[in-house]
Amino acid sequence: MKKSRKLSLAVGGTVVALVGGVWGYTTLNGATPLDASKMATVERGTMTRSVVATGKIEPIAKVEIKSKANGIIERINTEVDHLVEVGAVLVELDKENLRAREREARANLQAARAALEGSAAQFEKNKVEAEAPELDSARRNYDRAHQLHEQKLVSPQALDDARSAVDLAQNRKAAAQVQLGVSKAKIAEAQANVAQAQAAVERAEEELANATIKAPIKGTVLTRDVEIGSPVSSILNMGSAATLVMTLGDINQVFVRGKVDEVDIGRVRLGQPARTTVETFKDRKFEGKVTQISPIGAEKDNVTTFEVKVSIDNPGNELKANMTANAEIVLEEFPNSLIVPEAAISYDAQRNPTVEVVDEKAEKGHRKVSIKTGVGNGTRTQVLDGLKQGEKVVLPS
Repeated sequence: MKKSRKLSLAVGGTVVALVGGVWGYTTLNGATPLDASKMATVERGTMTRSVVATGKIEPIAKVEIKSKANGIIERINTEVDHLVEVGAVLVELDKENLRAREREARANLQAARAALEGSAAQFEKNKVEAEAPELDSARRNYDRAHQLHEQKLVSPQALDDARSAVDLAQNRKAAAQVQLGVSKAKIAEAQANVAQAQAAVERAEEELANATIKAPIKGTVLTRDVEIGSPVSSILNMGSAATLVMTLGDINQVFVRGKVDEVDIGRVRLGQPARTTVETFKDRKFEGKVTQISPIGAEKDNVTTFEVKVSIDNPGNELKANMTANAEIVLEEFPNSLIVPEAAISYDAQRNPTVEVVDEKAEKGHRKVSIKTGVGNGTRTQVLDGLKQGEKVVLPS
């Protein structure tokens, strides 16, 4: 027991002496052990010069669905996130009143056609009357009576009666000709009534067809803004204030519409590759390219920016509309470059860059080194001279 106790005391004393010695050495030399989280390794890789355009994920095509007919929602055939084809029935309105209006319009059309037929028959009758076949007969009778009167074979009264018959036939002809013009006008009126009734039928048919709302594009249902029983106002009556039924979008292809500072816009070109990141998939980059550059800048707070559109293929529909996205537009790439974090670089009054390199032999465990830098992207910087691959640099506290 006594021997074990003595051994424990001896070991403990040795440990204390060692710890004290290390503490004394580091204190005397002024070196403080560096936290590994405050160091970064000089790496070799491809350095990219880029600009970042921040915006929202938007579908390549987006359509707000509104109704052309007024009514009440009777049936909804799709839900949010469903894929629909062109012409697919999305929503149906209550059609009872619309069907009644269509039947009424058809009945009015039938009545108008019947009136047109009656006007046409009256016209034919007046046409025959206007030809006045009895006038020729009356004139022949008068000529015969006149000859007989000269031969003293008929009385003057008979001649007067024959003359009166001619006058009466002429008056009837004149009246029939006037009535013929009236009948012709009535035919034109009846034809206009038929055309008006036909238009009313077509309008009623169109309103009935509009009560079935179909998909104008192939796309995904992004929003559904109504429920069964909801009233719907027509876009033909209300314009932009009409009821929004749902929103469709083609998200097989999406884009980010971001802003680029005027300092960088001169290096942005159509077709340049771009890598897009979103908060949901932090470790993934979605490949795309620049497809549109605004020709006019917008100024805000004395800063001028240009709108840039970056298109991205999205076959798995992983990117959702309105996600916040950062599109890194690649301007230049420099392979086989030495790269350090931008935060590790300090600048003196003359803007000369330096870094603190880990060096166990140095008094504080690190030493200042002057470097020559190349391009940077805001987080990492290319080093052209002054460092070697694998060296450790100190990050700021």
